[in-house]
Parts: sequence; structure tokens; C-alpha cells
Amino acid sequence: MKTIFTPEHNIFCQSMIAARKTAKLTQAMLAKSLNKPQSFVAKYERGERRLDVIEFLLVTRAIGINPSDIIQEVEKHLDQASCREKR
Repeated sequence: MKTIFTPEHNIFCQSMIAARKTAKLTQAMLAKSLNKPQSFVAKYERGERRLDVIEFLLVTRAIGINPSDIIQEVEKHLDQASCREKR
């Protein structure tokens, strides 16, 4: 069984939090624009729940960020982590 609490997933969560904060949105504001409870945002930001692709696209649209920007950010951190492991 795979866990959702992996270092890689944490990188994704941190990128999503940073994008929301850069957009000057609270969890409650973002949740309202998604027609979801605030706990929806809190759970995926804490890594307690994963977003599927459609949810990810809807969240990035609500934040006002290009989804590829998040993917690139995650890839950058994964590459850095991979380089550190090879040392």
C-alpha cells in the first residue's frame, strides 16, 4: 500500500500552498470559489488527500496560475532532491 505522505507529495503540497499565498488567497476564499468546504483545501495542503487531475486543474484555475507552473516547480525540487541523493 502506498502512502500519501511522501517527500515528493510534500513538495507538491508546498508548491500549491505557495501558489495560493502568492495569489493572496486564504484557504476559505479559495474553497468558496471552488464551491467546496475550507477543509477540502486544508486536507490537500496538509497532504491528507490527493487531488486528481481534474481537481488540480480546477484549483489552479481558481488560484489563477497555469498548472504547468506548479508542475515545473515540483519537477525542479524533485531534480534538486535527486541530485542530493546521488552525492
